Amino acid sequence: MTRTVEVDPARLDRWVEGFGARHDGVTRADGPGTVVLTGGDGATATGERFEHQRIGLVLVRRGGYAVGRDEGGDLTAHTCGTAYVQSRTKKGGWSQQRYARRRGNQADGVLDKVREISLRHLGRGAVDALVLGGDRRMAEQVLDDPRLAHLRELPRRTLWDLPDPRLVVLQEAARRSRCVRLEISD
Repeated sequence: MTRTVEVDPARLDRWVEGFGARHDGVTRADGPGTVVLTGGDGATATGERFEHQRIGLVLVRRGGYAVGRDEGGDLTAHTCGTAYVQSRTKKGGWSQQRYARRRGNQADGVLDKVREISLRHLGRGAVDALVLGGDRRMAEQVLDDPRLAHLRELPRRTLWDLPDPRLVVLQEAARRSRCVRLEISD
């Protein structure tokens, strides 16, 4: 059985102690950006660190967006907002096609807004790493803008399981972005 957990870097040593207690001891090997644990009973935990001083966050869904910059664990710049994007309709024919076009135009408006905010908060040289979250397709479309090409090449972490972006969700994403992501095999 394999599962993934996120552990705050400040709590990692304590978590390793608990892992050792649950698995008849532990052998730890730290490498650049990684942590590898092997329990006495054969269980393993392989962790990925995301250690960057300045992290840019781009969270987008059809109903909202949040863009921020986290520096050393503090959210120093951010913009959050909501946007109306019409839901799908079950009617057929021309009406359905008209509503689909309207929905597409509304979603494009959200993407344009997120791109402009990203340029403002995450300009060239402003961040060392990037976190994308929310709707995978929409977040990737934000980076399609040539003006944001500098963000595409940065180290990246994804958080697709986030709810509609709000300030609280952005703060939680910033916290989670710094966590050590451990994949445990029992």
